[in-house]
Amino acid sequence: MKIRVVRPGDHTDADMEAVSGLLARVEQAFGYAPLSEHKRLDLLNGGRQGSVSCIATLDGRVVGYAHVACDEGRVPRRCGMEIVVEPEHSGQGILEELARAGLAAVAEDGSGQVHLWARHATELDDERAAQLGFTHGRDLLQMTVALPLQAPPPPLWTEGISLRTFRPGSDEEAWLDVNRRAFAGHPEQEGWDRESLEQRKAEPWFDPAGFLIASDDASETGDRIAGFCWTKVHPGATGEIYVIGVDDAYQGKGLGRSLVLAGLESLAERGMTAGMLYVDASNTAAVSLYRSLGFEVHHVDRAYVIEITQA
Repeated sequence: MKIRVVRPGDHTDADMEAVSGLLARVEQAFGYAPLSEHKRLDLLNGGRQGSVSCIATLDGRVVGYAHVACDEGRVPRRCGMEIVVEPEHSGQGILEELARAGLAAVAEDGSGQVHLWARHATELDDERAAQLGFTHGRDLLQMTVALPLQAPPPPLWTEGISLRTFRPGSDEEAWLDVNRRAFAGHPEQEGWDRESLEQRKAEPWFDPAGFLIASDDASETGDRIAGFCWTKVHPGATGEIYVIGVDDAYQGKGLGRSLVLAGLESLAERGMTAGMLYVDASNTAAVSLYRSLGFEVHHVDRAYVIEITQA
């Protein structure tokens, strides 16, 4: 087996085709995307500054892939790593070798904290991570609920708040400002910029009609974004509350709960029979809210953490 480390902009068309083929094969085998959307978009767009791809080949065939994306603007530096291995080669040490190659690449560029993500985490993932020197970091819960909700509680909109849809070409910067405030300190969401937003707007699933905006019509500007619920439709009649947030100036007024209900109603109206979302297990208030609406945990994605010093 050989592992090749590829820096941003150095991916060849053959690399992209081979890695895309691996991802498709693994998704077909397991029934879910093996690489998170953030890492997939990073790969498809040639990789941001600070990202690294590690490609494992066996007899000329790509059998494993690791993607590392580092936030160079954060102190301390923070990196996320995800690894995909061909199912028939699982347990042959490829995952471990890819992890070591990714950590070595991070160390070449500087010190930092690396989060190794396992989708649909199992005890085997816990054992492998521990053998590599990682400790348990975060648990991300995927929660699901049947749609439409049975006898849902009514949304409670604060006076002056109205619901509308996202306006492409007009709302981008205002939404990014609210998103940054709503997710201050969040390891993935806080760092979204215009490029992050535009990449998702270019995705086939993007639909402004499913991007709900809670607007404060009584504000000085007359149309201030107080919160939002961005939904996403998946194949198979499953709809996702993709991102939901409330500006810190409007916290504590029940706006988040109302936006969840509006998002689920919107998905049901578009024919979705199941709703799902991801939430950090440590966000007990949000988990409690979702449980009160009938959501249950489907699976856990887990991050393992290790501190890296510059080589």
